[in-house]
Amino acid sequence: MASTIFPQTWLRQRVWQGMPTAYVEAPPAVEANGEALSTVVLIHGFGACKEHWRHTVPHLQRHHRVLALDLIGFGDSAKPRSRLDSEFEDGQSWRYGIGSWGQQVHDLVVAHGQGPVQLIGNSIGGVVALSAAMRLEQSGHPASQVVLIDCAQRALDDRRLAEQPPLRRLGRPLLKRLVRQRWLTNSLYRTLVNPALVRRVLLQAYPTGSNVDDELVELLLRPARQPGAAEAFRGFINLFNDSIAPDFLEVLKTPVAMLWGERDPWEPIAIAETWTRFACVTALERLPELGHCPHDENPALVNEHLSVVLQRGARPAC
Repeated sequence: MASTIFPQTWLRQRVWQGMPTAYVEAPPAVEANGEALSTVVLIHGFGACKEHWRHTVPHLQRHHRVLALDLIGFGDSAKPRSRLDSEFEDGQSWRYGIGSWGQQVHDLVVAHGQGPVQLIGNSIGGVVALSAAMRLEQSGHPASQVVLIDCAQRALDDRRLAEQPPLRRLGRPLLKRLVRQRWLTNSLYRTLVNPALVRRVLLQAYPTGSNVDDELVELLLRPARQPGAAEAFRGFINLFNDSIAPDFLEVLKTPVAMLWGERDPWEPIAIAETWTRFACVTALERLPELGHCPHDENPALVNEHLSVVLQRGARPAC
C-alpha cells in the first residue's frame, strides 16, 4: 500500500543492492533562478519512515528539492532477513547497521547528484546522516551541512557499557545471547506492534502530547505490519558494537548543526552539549518543552529553526 501522506507524484522507487527502496522527491515550489538546485535529504529514526516528515517536507519544499527516504527495513523499502555477526551469509540476508544505511543514503545522494546537499536526521537517522556525510566526503561529494535532530546517543553500545549500572553490565552477555533468538525477538515484536502501546510510547516521546494523532499511529504501524519488519527489529536491537555519533564528529569536515528537544526522555541534551567540543559542530539549538521528535511535535517552531539553519548551511564555507 502506497503512502497517502504525500502526493502520489512525489513517490519514487529505486532498486538498491538488488532491493526495492522507497523515497519521496518533492520538487521546489520556487525555481532556483539559474543557481544550482539545493537538495535536503531527510532521514528518519528507528521504527519510523519517510511519512514521519509529514510536516517537514511541505515546508522545506518551498525553497529546496526534498528527498525523504525509507531506510532498508522500514517504511515501504525492502525488509530482508537479518544477518548478525558470525551468522552465515546466504545471499538473501542483510547486515542491518549504521554503515549499511549510511551507504544507502550516500548512493541516493550521488544518484541525484546535482547542486548542494544538506542532510537532516532524527534519532538513529542522525547517526546515519553522519555516516553518509563521511562517505560523501570520502567519495568527493561532500554535503554542505548535516543537521541532527535529537540524534541517537546509542547508550547500549558496548563502548558505553561502563556507564551502565553494575547489574546491567553483568547481564549484558546474557542479554546479547537472548536477543539473537528469533523466537524471542518475533514474540517481542508482535507485542510491540499494538496501537495502544505505540500511542503510549509516542506520548513519552512527545511530552506536550501535540500531534500524537491517529494519522501518526497509523503511519508508523502500517509498515510495521509488513512481512519482514520483525527482521529489521531483530537486526537493530543487536547493534551492540556499531558506530556512535562521536566516531564521526571527531573527524568530519562537514559542518554539523544540532536541534534538541530539552525534554527528550531518551537522548539527554546534556550529552549533546558535550558534542559541541568537536570542531565540526557549529551550533546547538535548544527546543524548550519538546521531546525526541520535535519536528513532528511542534513543526511550526522546528520548521522555522530549520529554515534558518539550512540558509546558514547553504552559504559557502569561509
